[in-house]
Amino acid sequence: MPDLPDVPPGKEIYFQCQRCANCCKWPGDVVVWESEVDRIAAFLNVEVQEFVETFTRLRANRTGLSLAEKPNGECIFLVGSACSINAVKPEQCRDFPNKWNFPGWRDRCEAVPVLRDRTVV
Repeated sequence: MPDLPDVPPGKEIYFQCQRCANCCKWPGDVVVWESEVDRIAAFLNVEVQEFVETFTRLRANRTGLSLAEKPNGECIFLVGSACSINAVKPEQCRDFPNKWNFPGWRDRCEAVPVLRDRTVV
């Protein structure tokens, strides 16, 4: 794991994804919001009900849907080292590791830390 660069004023560290797919192999909930369900179902050219029944499960906290996992814990949409729904992947996937991550993620993730101008939220 590379050391993080010093952060000068007005800059921030942004982790640039290297498409290693290691985050897709980590078991756990991948939250899928209602608007994402519609978008992913349309992308897959299936009815929403079929998408929900085939590709999702109830989240661990029972408050919504999560993408299903393969028996080995990988995301159901991981094919080799590529996301088969990359164009419409859930917000949680798009935001990793910059807006959320999990303990130990830097030991697995190959994202490269780069400096960029601080974003105003």
